[in-house]
Amino acid sequence: MITLDDIHAAALRIAPYVRRTPLMRATALDRPPTEASLWLKLECLQATGSFKARGATNRLLATPAAELAGGVVTASGGNHGLAVARAARIAGVPATIFVPTNASPAKIDKLRKLGAKVEVVGSIWNETNVHALAFAERHGAAYFHPFADPLVLAGQGTVALELLEDKPDLDTVLVAIGGGGLITGMAVALKALKPSIRIIGIEPTGSPTFHASLAAGAVVALDKVTTRVATMACAKTEPAVFALSKDAIDEVVLVEDEEMVEAARWLWFELGLAADLSGAAAVAALRTGRLRLEAGSNACALVCGAGPEGLAG
Repeated sequence: MITLDDIHAAALRIAPYVRRTPLMRATALDRPPTEASLWLKLECLQATGSFKARGATNRLLATPAAELAGGVVTASGGNHGLAVARAARIAGVPATIFVPTNASPAKIDKLRKLGAKVEVVGSIWNETNVHALAFAERHGAAYFHPFADPLVLAGQGTVALELLEDKPDLDTVLVAIGGGGLITGMAVALKALKPSIRIIGIEPTGSPTFHASLAAGAVVALDKVTTRVATMACAKTEPAVFALSKDAIDEVVLVEDEEMVEAARWLWFELGLAADLSGAAAVAALRTGRLRLEAGSNACALVCGAGPEGLAG
């Protein structure tokens, strides 16, 4: 679907519209979550509060204006919707965002404040997406897929370029997985630039999409999705996305929803970072001990999304 050249092109295209987010070393901690040297890539400080701004903006800027005349539409657990709503504002066209019933109220409120029309339907993204596709067909709106669009994947991959520019001696990168767009885009860049790097995916136990698919060697459709984390709830990824990433992902670690809640609280208490549950997933894998890293190694955990979840702890 994409190559390293596509990711470099995306980086140039979106540079005026997104932020180069900080890579911060996690120091001065009361209880470090790992013996490794831990770095945090703060995509929670990205425009709209997550890495999704990269992919949505790349998709927008590479789309002819005539295709945007009918507005834009997507289905999202929240973060991609916010990024698409912002992209629509840049283009000056209306945005309609379909979200599942477990989407964060704070993110729904933010979507409306960005001027998007919000439709709440379906219990998980895959159900919600059916309605978004039907809307696009009826109204001639441009549909922005959150993870199975080459332009979106390339945009997400720009996170990896920044990582290795800022910290070329990284050994391991921890990436939260929902539909798989972020880890796939990043994997293309990371393995092309540094084949030895380990890529660890983090999924909820209630939505082990990639964990199950890697075990089966092919895309698996989950019988049920029980996680309450809307941004990570996906019953099935797309075959083309899985084909691109399956040989690059070294391991997938599963964490409980409550462990992500505790990690979000930890990020706020220890570092003053307001992360949503997907943004706290990588840290959760370390704090629970489900992923153990060697002392002296250099690891990066993506804090991929912002939210108020840790503030109430």
